[in-house]
Amino acid sequence: MTTYTAPLKDLHFILHDVLKVTDSGIPGYDALDPALTSAILAEAARLAEDVLAPLNRPGDAEGCRLENGVVRTPAGFRAAFDQVRAGGWHGLDLPEAYGGQGLPSLIGTAAGEIFVSANMAFNMYQGLTHGAVGTILAHGTEEQKRTFLPRMVALDWTGTMNLTEPHAGTDLGMIRTRAAPQPDGTWAITGQKIFISAGDHDLAENVIHLVLAKAPGGGEGTRGISLFIVPKVLVNPDGSLGARNALSVGKIEHKMGIHGNATCVMNYDGATGYLLGELHKGMRAMFTMMNEARLGVALQGYAVAEAAYQNAAAYARDRLQGRAVTGAANPAGPADPLIVHPDIRRTLLDQKSFIEGARAFTLWGATLIDAAHRGGDAAALGLISLLTPVLKGFLTDRGFDCAVAAQQVWGGHGYIEENGMAQFVRDARIAMIYEGANGIQALDLVGRKLAAEGGRPVMAFFEMVKAFIRENEGEAELKAGFLDPLKAASKDLQAAAMHFAAEGPKSPDAALAGSTDFLHLFGHVCLGFMWARMAKAAIAGLAAGASDPAFLSAKLLTGRYYMARQLPATALHLARIRSGADPVMALPAEAF
Repeated sequence: MTTYTAPLKDLHFILHDVLKVTDSGIPGYDALDPALTSAILAEAARLAEDVLAPLNRPGDAEGCRLENGVVRTPAGFRAAFDQVRAGGWHGLDLPEAYGGQGLPSLIGTAAGEIFVSANMAFNMYQGLTHGAVGTILAHGTEEQKRTFLPRMVALDWTGTMNLTEPHAGTDLGMIRTRAAPQPDGTWAITGQKIFISAGDHDLAENVIHLVLAKAPGGGEGTRGISLFIVPKVLVNPDGSLGARNALSVGKIEHKMGIHGNATCVMNYDGATGYLLGELHKGMRAMFTMMNEARLGVALQGYAVAEAAYQNAAAYARDRLQGRAVTGAANPAGPADPLIVHPDIRRTLLDQKSFIEGARAFTLWGATLIDAAHRGGDAAALGLISLLTPVLKGFLTDRGFDCAVAAQQVWGGHGYIEENGMAQFVRDARIAMIYEGANGIQALDLVGRKLAAEGGRPVMAFFEMVKAFIRENEGEAELKAGFLDPLKAASKDLQAAAMHFAAEGPKSPDAALAGSTDFLHLFGHVCLGFMWARMAKAAIAGLAAGASDPAFLSAKLLTGRYYMARQLPATALHLARIRSGADPVMALPAEAF
């Protein structure tokens, strides 16, 4: 059975020593002192470690089942969900006007990592609801907000997003679900949606579906799409629940992973729906939820890797196999622990250095969201829009790699389901696919985000990295191990961007053929930047006589590993980008 311990010390270090949140000037951050954040995250850790993590393996083994039209979740999920509801965890960073606690997104993100690491499938029920709440907040009428938000914030009702159809995944312009206007101002929704996470369950008394459908007069493609609120159970004018709506679960998908989450085929048979946002502007409204979901999925990428890494590191310390090549490390035993072998240490450091860098990157991204939404910072909004596909694509690709590497440390025992390592691999895999497959994230980054606002966000990122290097290059310890590698990697990123600017207009295939390499190149530079910032904080802490010098020394050693062994991958990605489209496009389709 796998275990999980929340990384509270690392979260505290990033929030207060690296990001220095109380001094940031972002509205609401002045209240985020160490005492408050430590209290919140310690309580989240207690819930995650004692309640959610013990349900992870049993929930995976049992899965969800459809009984007489009702979806049943695994044993223990309902009681755990009641604890999440009673603790107000879902409303941590939602508006007080609707029953939330009104804290910044940063705190919701930090707590969210803990919950995902403990039990990804379980956390999806509230995670999807969070995105649905944000979409109704942004686009709903006052009546819709009053009707739905208090109960959704409280988790009495949950939410979903309904996009995909059997014939239409990424290309949403092909959807066939229809919305017919009704005399009373409602809409009759008819069609089928697939892959609907948390589409139905027995954890809450209502499920509020956000459904994309085509209404008359909208034209072809995505221009004709509108977004509708379609409750599982209709809501009476006084807020009480009324009749069951004309929708049903066709089946629960049999999936590779996240078995504890009900992924449903949803059938709408003239179900009553309410227009959310403007008619024929559904994609604009849905992307509010999609963008939040993509950041949540980025977090899933490294959060599952964190849980897998913890179990791999523990196994490597305990499992006796072979002798160290430099001499017996455990002469009294029959063999030495795995941790003495260089290749095992490499495998573990690949994981550790990625996860800690990804955590800092994600939390920094959350500060940009808060700066944009709480402080009206347009530059922060442009930057997080640029970085969203990098966060989602890079962190989930590398997070899955880390889960596989953690399983590898266990050898054959990692391949045995009862030991739990295989579940981390299976669960992590979906994050690369849903909320926009990672290839689509790369295309979005190169095709849209680089040129957004005339290129101002990406130029601002380059200048941010350059400024950090200039301001700190007098620090000898920081320069050699961190700033010099970061400078080289940043130059590779700039060279790749210039290559696209020069070659893209002449050969769009050349730009798109290199898009995934560019996304990964960008991701490495972002993590290199985070490691340089963490190293600066660690060096300062050691100089000031920090109470836990071992933690800070380990932080520096881990960071140096990333800069020396991982960051040089930017040169490889640049070389692939410069190879152009010919190696990718030359082979005839029939030769595949």
